[in-house]
This record gives sequence, structure tokens and C-alpha cells, in this order.
Amino acid sequence: MRKSIILAIVYFLCFNAAAQSSTTYELSGRVIDGTTNSGLEFSTVSLLNISDSSLIDGVITDSEGRFQLKTKKGNYILKVQFISYNSQFLSVTIGDADRQVNLGNIVLNPDTETLDEVVVTGAKDQMQLELDKRVFNVAENIANIGANASEILDQIPSVAVDVEGNVSLRGSNNVRILVNGKPSGLVGINNQDGLRQLQGGLIERIEVVTNPSARYDAEGSAGIINIILKKEKQGGFNGAFTANIGYPYNYGFSGNANYRTGKFNLFASYGINYRENPGGGYTDRTSFGTDTLFTYINNDRVRSGLAHNVRIGTDFYFNEKNILTASGLVRISDEENISELSYLDRNSQRQLIGNTLRKDTEIEDDNNFEYQLNYQRQFEGKGHELNTQVQYRNNDETEDSSIGQADLQMGESLAEYQRSLNVQGDKSILMQVDYVYPFSDGKKFETGYRGTIREITSDYEVKERDSTGQFVPIEEVFEGLNLSNRFEYDEDVHAAYAIFENKMDKWGYQLGVRFEQTYITTYQREGDVKVDKEYLNAFPSAFISYNLSKARTLQASYSRRISRPRFWLLNPFYSFTDPRNIRRGNTNVDPAYTDSYEFGVLNNLDNASIYFGAYYRYTTGVIERIDVAGTFAGQPATISTPYNIGVEDAFGLEANFSYDPVKWLNVNGNANFYRAMTNGSYEGQVLDRDALTANFRLNSRIKLGTVDIQVSGNYRAPENTVQGTRKSFYSMDLGANTDVFDDKGTITLSVRDVFNSRKWRGTLDTPTLVEESEFQWRARQITLSFTYRVNQKKPRRSRREGGDFDGSDDF
Repeated sequence: MRKSIILAIVYFLCFNAAAQSSTTYELSGRVIDGTTNSGLEFSTVSLLNISDSSLIDGVITDSEGRFQLKTKKGNYILKVQFISYNSQFLSVTIGDADRQVNLGNIVLNPDTETLDEVVVTGAKDQMQLELDKRVFNVAENIANIGANASEILDQIPSVAVDVEGNVSLRGSNNVRILVNGKPSGLVGINNQDGLRQLQGGLIERIEVVTNPSARYDAEGSAGIINIILKKEKQGGFNGAFTANIGYPYNYGFSGNANYRTGKFNLFASYGINYRENPGGGYTDRTSFGTDTLFTYINNDRVRSGLAHNVRIGTDFYFNEKNILTASGLVRISDEENISELSYLDRNSQRQLIGNTLRKDTEIEDDNNFEYQLNYQRQFEGKGHELNTQVQYRNNDETEDSSIGQADLQMGESLAEYQRSLNVQGDKSILMQVDYVYPFSDGKKFETGYRGTIREITSDYEVKERDSTGQFVPIEEVFEGLNLSNRFEYDEDVHAAYAIFENKMDKWGYQLGVRFEQTYITTYQREGDVKVDKEYLNAFPSAFISYNLSKARTLQASYSRRISRPRFWLLNPFYSFTDPRNIRRGNTNVDPAYTDSYEFGVLNNLDNASIYFGAYYRYTTGVIERIDVAGTFAGQPATISTPYNIGVEDAFGLEANFSYDPVKWLNVNGNANFYRAMTNGSYEGQVLDRDALTANFRLNSRIKLGTVDIQVSGNYRAPENTVQGTRKSFYSMDLGANTDVFDDKGTITLSVRDVFNSRKWRGTLDTPTLVEESEFQWRARQITLSFTYRVNQKKPRRSRREGGDFDGSDDF
């Protein structure tokens, strides 16, 4: 004790004399990969006693590979380690004149022998299973080269994209689509067009959350699809650039680059693409009215256009605990869409009474701008943080159509006789604050606020050539037919949530609740019709997990969700390209509410991940489009309008797996068995259905020497709808790639829809209308691409080890 006191006095006197505490001696440096010159995050830096090599202190490097140690003056050994890399040992001397010693870059080189033992050469797993979500690394899928976001989503297990581009999850189209965790202008005013224009080369991965917690928006009864764009954080400069060419015409270039130095991380991506998508189909219709009418409609169409996607931003590190991120997104597209339709009408005796040709040439300009500012503050204690963000979006879309029509039975030639113009705008502001407080081991509390203010407008007019050859509003030609319309939609949603989480050795649970206050106003200029809707809802969520073993976990979850009718479901706008098939909105549609339950088991094995789950959804206020026979502009037509029709019980079984039986082979797949029982009605017509269907996907990736080969197959079983059936279909994709230029480049050849079989077929059966139809949105696509990487290596996939998921993120 006496010696300790004396040493303490001496130490104190030394402190006064030098005016410097021993803790002010600082040792720093940066650990980098010798092959890429990028920082090695999570490297272990150990400070050892020079006499007996005992450990004095240690630290883990940050995302740039940097480290910082504080110690006393003296002589030491510094040991630097990283898994599968050769370790480095450095002799370090710290004295009074060297209170801050910067060792600069410490280079580690891969240990080839160790690397061969623990790493499988190739890409990341294309499918990663976690308890709260499934992650699909779509950048590693060969078939996705040259594809757009809509086509990529159509390859995701449990996700389907229908003939009109609508996205559904587990059989429900009430799904929320986000970009980088937030609503985005890249999706566009309506998801269909925006997803087709978003280049797949800019997408890193897609996350599918089937039962979201209270942290997420309550919108989307089926769940959330989150599209994550590429963004690197490696030190120095790095990037990857891809050029592709395809048939039917598909020319594109995309690239992403990153430069990190000091307190700044700069990132940018750019994509340009020109595509032509030929498609078409037919409708064979029988209308029962005063007289039976047989109509055969043939539809040939080509969608083509040039699209630019730009993303740029910067992370500024005030220090290791304060980060400010500013970013911007821009998408500019110019499309030309040509639809050519022919109508053959026959009377009840099957005699030809009409032969009409109609051609619609539409020019569509779409400009989307998005700006975002994020601030992250990390407090003392792991996971204790505050995140704030502000986002502003401004989207404008103009659709200008020139429509020609000819009565071939009368010998007419095709001539322009109608014009339509639709100008749409979408502005929104998003404000969000999230706070996480871990108050003891395994326990944490989260709370936050999100507010969105959105305004959408649609100004639509249709003109027709009159007897004098002038184009006048169509209502002047067809009395009582008023198509011109200005429609305004204002939506304000304010939400607050709270979550409590407790993770123990075996058990874990999370309880949360989200409150959302919604204000919606619609205004229709023609008729001066204004509709106000206001509702406050509580959306609870609960998750519980149990670790049966290190590699196997059980999970059960519950959440309540809402599906607000989207802009196009409310807008009474009439589609006009095909006057025999009219789609319009309904301002009286109310939200649908869903209670969702799920139970599953996740198995993480040495060379496989397997998930089995069962789910059940109970939905009230089900929204369905109802087709009825009617007339439009003096012609017989099918008119489709959305209504709330009743309730639905939906349940299913799902299995996902990813399996590496040998080094050179990966197989992953999905099976979803789904049943939906709907009890509904519309104007006295019973709309009950009992739909039993299944979806299967299988993907295999084979490595033969330097060549990767990928084969993907998809099958969807037939399904009943409330007014008919959707028939089955199948498709198959092939792809192969090989690395060149010392693995800096990759050449890829892919064929999407090898058998040209991805066609939507269906029937409609009502008391007044019977139809059989087939439609193909895009034909078989062949694409050749080349990718070149600068200071980037193809990512390696570590062999799986049991229990690699600890259930800490949303269980």
C-alpha cells in the first residue's frame, strides 16, 4: 500500500511537471488491404508488452480501417490482425517528444492458404434469410444485368408483377415500396412507371419485410419492399461501371463511384438506358345485353424511351459520433409508347358488323427530383443514437397522345381524330426523427415521429376533330361525355411510435405501437366535388423469438396494417387509349385494414439457410376492381371501377432455402402455397371466391472454372379472382459470366424468358360479360454486358456457420 501511495505521488508530480497526463499519449494509424488499398474495417489492433507480449490494450478499426489508442510512453509491439490476412507486427516507441504517433498506412495482404480454407470464391449469397426480413442481393443475379426494377422484382420470391406493372406480395397488391427505407421519387407518381424506368444496375439489394414492426409505416397490408441503391464506403476512390446491349433494343450504361478521404465520403451513381419493349395480346369478349355482341380485340404495343437516373451525395463526419449526409436523386425520362388496336365486332349471328383500327402514339416526359438531409448522433453506449432526416420530392409527368382511327369496313384510312393531354404533379415533404436508448443488456427503447405532407394534381383533357376539322373538347362532340378533368389529392399523415425490446439468452420479445393521424382531401374541378376524410388509427405489433439452438430459431409475430387507396384508385380519370376497356377511379373508396400473423423457424446450417413459415391475414374493407359491361363514346366497353367489397381471410405456407452442397454450386428457392377466401358483394352481385394457388421459384448458380452459369425457373399456379380466373404460367432465365483483366472486369450474357412464355392469361365471367384474354408486357430479352471495377474486388462469400444471426434486429 505504501509503495502504491509513493508511486501515485510521483506520478502526480510528473503530471504537474509535464502538464500532460499519460493518457494524452496517442497512437493511431490505418489498416488497408494490400490488394485494393481500401480500409479494412473490423481489423484487430493489439498493443503488447515488449518484454512478455502480454496484452496492454486493443481496439477494432472503423469503417475506414482507422484506429486510435491511448497509452503511456514506452516501448511496445503492435499486432495487427484480420481474418484470412497475414498479421503484421510493428515495434513502436512513444516518448515525451512523440505524444501523438501516427503510423500511417499498415498494409495487410491476404493469406492465400487460409483464404482457400474459409472462403468460397464467388459472389454474395443471392438470398439471405433473417428473422425480420429476407434480403436479395440482386446485383449478384446474372439475369438482372440490363433489367429494370420492375423486371427484377418479378424475380423475387413471393413477389409478382402483373401485366399492368402492379406489384403484389404473397398474393396481395397492398404492398408498400420504399427506396433506401423511404418513399422516393424514383418510384414515380405511380409505382408501375417509376419501377420500369429505374435501372437495375443502380440497385444493390432488395429487402422484403412481410410483417413490419411499429417502426415502419403502417401502409401496405401485405408488407414492405425496400429497394437499396448502391453506395460504397471504402477509403480512397473506387467504382464500378457497366455497359450493356440487348435485343429487343436495350442499350445502357450505369456506374457508381465513391471517394472517401478525411471527414468526407463522396458518392455518386449514374444510369442511362434506351429500351424498346414490344408486347401485346388479345381479348375475346361476349357481351350480353339487348343483343349479344361478340368482340375480338387485338393489341400490339411497343413501349420505348430514354431514361437518366442520377444520385449524388456526401457523408460529412464531424467526428466519430456525428455524421451529416446530404444527397440528391434525379430521374429524367422521355418515352414514346405506341399502341395499335383492332376491333372486330360480330352480332348474335356472328356476322361482321364492325372492323375498326385505332393507333395511339403517346409521348411521355417524366421529371423527378428528390433532396434529402440526414443527421446521425451517436451517444455513449452501444446502439444509443438519434437519427433525423428531411426529404423533399417534386415529380412532374406529362402524357401527350395523338390518336388515329379508321373504319376499315368502310374503307377509311388511318387519320388523327383525337388528342389527349394529361399533366400530373406530385410534391411531398417528409420529416422524421428516430431515437434508440439501450438502458441495459439486451433491453432497449425506441421512439420516433414521421410526418408526410403530399400534394398530387392531375389535369386531363381530351379533344376530338369536329366536322370542320378543328380539335375541340370531346364533350362538344359527344353530348354528356365529359372527360376533361382536374383532380387534386392532398394527403397529410403524422405518425408516432414506441417500441420496447428485450433479448435474453434464449427468449426475446418486442412490443410496439404506432399511431397515425391521416387527413385526405380530394377535389374534382368538374362538378366542384370536394371530399374530406380524416381518421386516427393505432397499429400494434408484437414479436417473440426463441433460440432452440445456436443454429435454429423460432419466431412468432403480429402486426396491424392499413392500405390507403392510392391516387389512381381515387381519381375519376378515364383511361382513353383503349375505349373498349375503360379504367377509372372512385373517390368513395375507403382504406382496407389487415391483421397479420406469422410463425416461422429459421435454420442456419454450415452450408445452408432454411426458413419454414405459416401466415394468416384478416382484411376488412377489401378493395377490388369490378368490371361491368357498358358503353363509352357510343361503343360497347368494359368499365373497371374500384370498390370496397367485403372481408377476406388469407393464409399460406412458405419455404425459402439457400444451399451450398459443394464449393462450385449454390441452389436457392422458394415455395408459397396460398389460399384466400373473400366474402364480398357489389350492387346485389355476390363476389365470393375461394382461391387456392401456389408459386414456385428455383435458382441455381454453377461455377465451372472461370465461368459462372445461372439457371432460374418460375411457375405460378392458376388462381380464382372475384370475377373469373388467372391462368397459370411459367418462365425460365439463363445467364453466364466470366471475369477478365485480373478480375477487374466481368462479361455477362443473359436470356430472360427463354421460351417467351411470360404471358398473363385470364378469364372474366359475369352475368353481362364473358371474356378470355392474354397479354405479354415484354418479349424475350437477350443482353450482353461488360462491367469494369476500379479499386473494387468482387465480394467474397464466407462459408455459413450455424447461428450467424443473433436475433438482435427486430427479432
